[in-house]
Amino acid sequence: MSSAAPGRAGYADVLASPPGVVAEVVDGVLYQSPRPAIPHAAAAAALGEELGPPFKRAKGGPGGWIILDEPEIHLAADIVVPDLGGWRRTTLPVLPDDAYLTVAPDWVCEVASPSTRALDRGRKLDVYQRERVSHVWFVEPLDKFLEVLELDGASYRIVQRASGNEPVRLRPFDAIELDLAALWAR
Repeated sequence: MSSAAPGRAGYADVLASPPGVVAEVVDGVLYQSPRPAIPHAAAAAALGEELGPPFKRAKGGPGGWIILDEPEIHLAADIVVPDLGGWRRTTLPVLPDDAYLTVAPDWVCEVASPSTRALDRGRKLDVYQRERVSHVWFVEPLDKFLEVLELDGASYRIVQRASGNEPVRLRPFDAIELDLAALWAR
């Protein structure tokens, strides 16, 4: 899963990564992960489909967000690629034309994979905390479980957990009921 370049890894290492991997740099270490498996990809896609219309396009919801699949985000020396990232329009009024973003998101979602679970819940979570990402969701598609973390001062606390198939309202998107069953459908 990881390979450290001599010294500290950087963007050149991400660009030199082989096709078909997700490359990230956290704490100067290059992490190369395989593309997500189908349950992972299906859960991420379903979540984007659920949140996009009401929050990105203001169809049946308040709008006011930019939500992207697998955005590459450069935060100081770290390069992260969450499964989904969301920026309030007040945080990021216009999408840049660049290949990556340099503005910390307001929300990220990490969908669990065996190859990335420890990185997502460890070092990447530390980056999100340092950059003051207000909400982090962890989705476990095989276990049909979702956890919502909220920045509370200097650290995160779990504020919600959801499982099963019942619709739920989850922060920061609690203006709508999320069709949780859609995340587990394959």
